[in-house]
Amino acid sequence: MKSITTHVLDTSLGRPAANVPVTLELKEANGSWRKVGSGATNQDGRSADLLSADKLAAGKSEGQLSPRTYRLTFDTAAYFKSHNAEAFYPQVAVVFVVTDTAEHYHIPLLLSRYGYSTYRGS
Repeated sequence: MKSITTHVLDTSLGRPAANVPVTLELKEANGSWRKVGSGATNQDGRSADLLSADKLAAGKSEGQLSPRTYRLTFDTAAYFKSHNAEAFYPQVAVVFVVTDTAEHYHIPLLLSRYGYSTYRGS
């Protein structure tokens, strides 16, 4: 499956982060961002339907494929508010580059109230 997916784990609770609103945007040539997908994590902390394979773009420049920049934004304020907690980081934005549309891009987020980390998953 060639797509963009994510998985959010709340490391302070030691479990998946359910119902985290997520927005996926594509950076346009003029530098603006265009929303291409959105959703919320499920009970397992996953969101697999942000962008389907038929919409995944690497882009073209002068007949050559070129990298396309995407941004995943997690509404962490909404998530922590639903747990009666204050968020130090009200949102987390992860910017990454898609260079090959034949690959799957999985972007996990490890989250706590006072920190986060991310990596390219599989």
